[in-house]
Amino acid sequence: MKTVRITEQGRTEIVEIKKPELIPGHVLLKIKYVGFCGSDLNTFRGLNPLVKLPIVPGHEIGAVVEAVADDVVSDVRQGMNVTVNPYTSCGACPACLNSRPNSCEFNQTLGVQRDGAMSEYLLVPYGKIIADEAISARDFALVEPLSVGFHAVARAKVTDTDTVIVFGCGMIGIGAIIRAAIIGASVIAVDVDDKKLKLAKQLGACHTINSQKENLHERIHEITCKRGADVIIEAVGRPETYIAAVEEVAFTGRIAFIGYVKDKVAFDTQYIVKKEVDIFGSRNALPSDFKAVIEYLKKENLCAFAPLREKLISAVYPPEEAQNALEKWAENPGDVFRILIKF
Repeated sequence: MKTVRITEQGRTEIVEIKKPELIPGHVLLKIKYVGFCGSDLNTFRGLNPLVKLPIVPGHEIGAVVEAVADDVVSDVRQGMNVTVNPYTSCGACPACLNSRPNSCEFNQTLGVQRDGAMSEYLLVPYGKIIADEAISARDFALVEPLSVGFHAVARAKVTDTDTVIVFGCGMIGIGAIIRAAIIGASVIAVDVDDKKLKLAKQLGACHTINSQKENLHERIHEITCKRGADVIIEAVGRPETYIAAVEEVAFTGRIAFIGYVKDKVAFDTQYIVKKEVDIFGSRNALPSDFKAVIEYLKKENLCAFAPLREKLISAVYPPEEAQNALEKWAENPGDVFRILIKF
């Protein structure tokens, strides 16, 4: 079967590997769409320390069920559109024992610590299948990254009375904006790209700040009447946004960090202590977050979201164009929401 593999820094190739055979407890998927995410781009650029090359990328999946093992007792059946929970969990580490398998100490995400989904077929344990007949295979490829943003909102315990700042309006940040807006929070979106900020406002942000053109601190003080934000969600992974989160959060506020910073970050610790800030790490997503995204796509918001959803998909390429897709993204990383590979 046709497979995309990142072989070395800056290099992909199309390889033929054996189609997986159905085994007990598993479901065989015919892959339709796989999204390239930021971690895949970093792998391509040689900046992902979690990856050992060569590797098959891809964990944002839209697929159709090809076959179901005879011993699988579930509603999953041939022909259904599905996505996949791409994380593993050991069941025995502290995170798993605390019912947070998304943060399993020994997690292996598809396309990161193990070969991913960018092939014509994928074999997965049936418990990792997430199915819903109301969602297209293409839109299923958007569910996982949006779920990561939804999860950060849950981690930060956002309520309908909160003012929430989201740093970064990529796919994950957009997920956080959507979820916080659904809850009823007042959302402030921060980015350096006006196109992304415009979309953020269309999807629920009450205010937008271009931090490259505006004074971030002054604008936040203006919008929040000098209180700061009750919640800040960092979805960029840069030292300046980590520092700004601590500086701009309100007294007794909450911060959820999603982004990984490549360098060490120096905080002025007085802000953390004086404000008595609650700081949360937010990693991956739980099944409940996947479900929440799917319900969002299905409900009355669907009509308003449908034309905007097209803007989340920057381009669709065949597998043979994966090299070109990643090269273009690497040249202009800020211009891309999601690139899909269509099998």
